Amino acid sequence: MTAQAISAPASSARSGDVVADIVADVVAATRRGTVLYCRSRLHAPWGIRMPAGALASVHVVTAGACWLMPDIGEPLHLARGDVILVPSGLGHSIADIPGRPARPLAELIGGPVGVGPVELVIDGSGPPTGLLCGGYLLAPGPLHPLTAMLPPIVHIGAGQARGTGLTAAVDLLAAEAQGTDPGASAVVAPLIDLLFVYLLRSWLAGQARADVGWAAALYDPAVGGALSLIHADPARPWTVATLAQAMGVPRATFSRRFTKLTGQPPMTYVTTWRMTVAARLLREGQAPLREVAPRVGYDSEFAFARTFKRVIGNPPGHYRATVSEAGIPAQK
Repeated sequence: MTAQAISAPASSARSGDVVADIVADVVAATRRGTVLYCRSRLHAPWGIRMPAGALASVHVVTAGACWLMPDIGEPLHLARGDVILVPSGLGHSIADIPGRPARPLAELIGGPVGVGPVELVIDGSGPPTGLLCGGYLLAPGPLHPLTAMLPPIVHIGAGQARGTGLTAAVDLLAAEAQGTDPGASAVVAPLIDLLFVYLLRSWLAGQARADVGWAAALYDPAVGGALSLIHADPARPWTVATLAQAMGVPRATFSRRFTKLTGQPPMTYVTTWRMTVAARLLREGQAPLREVAPRVGYDSEFAFARTFKRVIGNPPGHYRATVSEAGIPAQK
């Protein structure tokens, strides 16, 4: 094989753009199908139940205030501009006051949440609240370690988000959700996607002071830079030596640092990310395995299929056959 130069990410980008790119990659790979969302205008008394399930959800308070009651944990008071992420499908309720009886969202809107927009209006004599609730089905298979490390509830207050891209995304969503301009539904879905990325990046920035874990890994010059290279070109024949060389650090030092921060050796992560990308290709397209395999670094279709089954838990053909992008389960 002819040696090729590998360009490391620019240092000025590593603490910002690189983190955003990796987080966006993980969100896209974790998501199954299209964004689902519901915008609501609610006057007290009201309560909405979000059942447990394979749905990552985000809630934005666009007006007024409310309370979030997770099935596990203490109630959280939310005000305008606050954003909540429920990354792993934890059941929860949202209401005007704690303890308010809550009805399932599917019951309130007369069916399962589908491709938006879904409008929900509850009339009452009490104070009004505006909510925008979005989410997506979680792809089957192991969680990416970045999402596996998240707490059951991620709460970013309006004050904490001030001056970041998250605030801009929230403001845009609030404007689109309350407006009636043509094409609003086409705008809201990608904004919710963007909101997931900004929300995760804001949370990770607050965690990055620790010298261990994925938050630190993303902001580490060597490890974050290597992760960016792996994500940008998963098919490349990566080795510990080529990654260390690209980052300009000794191989042993790089390997120890990568393993300490991410919890797994570099080549284990390379394989895991390749199979994550392959799973998305199988879900979203109809390319045969002989075409998917080289796109994630495998010359042999059989070697690819063996590795995919070991990492994801099912052979690629079975995985594709049992995952339907159009399937949106009813909420109970």
